Amino acid sequence: MNADNGSCSFGVESDYVELAVELFSMLADATRVRIILALRDEELPVNRLAEIVDKSPAAVSQHLAKLRLARIVLTRQQGTRVFYRLANEHVRRVVADAIFQAEHSLGDAPRHHEVEMRSAR
Repeated sequence: MNADNGSCSFGVESDYVELAVELFSMLADATRVRIILALRDEELPVNRLAEIVDKSPAAVSQHLAKLRLARIVLTRQQGTRVFYRLANEHVRRVVADAIFQAEHSLGDAPRHHEVEMRSAR
């Protein structure tokens, strides 16, 4: 795997296939995807995440517990507050690519291609 250029050299027999499926299963929930999007640039406490994703703090805590068990998010405690952050950049990229793929299903020129074309000029 060359993570720098996004290419993958693992074959169909890789032991990581099942683990990748577990990751996709963990991300097969809109609230968890929203939590990951909220955490892509900063660490946040549960209450702030709950406001951002428009869910109760209890529900967000349950989702965060699952994401933590899957090693997708990490925590840092400051006093009585717990802050969550993404464990690495890979899940951020997986979610971004999924959103980009979703854009393709809605029309001709997805917004992410327009941004790429403007940057190339």
